[in-house]
Order: sequence, then C-alpha cells, then structure tokens
Amino acid sequence: MAIVKSKLLNQLKKNWPGFAHKDIKKLSEIILNEIKRALRRGNRLEIRGFGSMSVKIQKSSIRRNPRTGQKVAVPEKKVIRWRQS
Repeated sequence: MAIVKSKLLNQLKKNWPGFAHKDIKKLSEIILNEIKRALRRGNRLEIRGFGSMSVKIQKSSIRRNPRTGQKVAVPEKKVIRWRQS
C-alpha cells in the first residue's frame, strides 16, 4: 500500500482542524527532509511506535532477467532497510 503525500496531508488536516493547511504541509516537508538528510549521512533513524530505518550496502551480484533468462550484473548500491516497531 502506498501513501500519497496529499492524502496524508488531508488526513492530518482532518485530525487537527485548528492548524492551517500550509502549516501542516510545511511541517511534513521539514520532517521528510530531515529523514532524507539523516539517511544520506548514513545515520540510523528510529521513530518510536513507527519503525527504524538504516542504510545498508547491497553487494554486487549476478542476477537473471526474468523475461529473457539472460545474466545481468547488478552493481553495488545503497538500500534503505526499514523495520516496523
């Protein structure tokens, strides 16, 4: 299930009608940007009652294209790991 940012903002507005929509939007942008910055720095992020996120390095490997069966080399890359709390 994917969450669209606009739906999240609308739900927050319903829960807290006393806040202006622009304030809720700005607050959500600040929170999401801080999460991005922490993960870019390689820090582990924990939000109690939600989950924790960290960046791991996925080793390079040889995989198969499911359509053709051809072997494909996948380079090393960084991936985000999330664990629900």
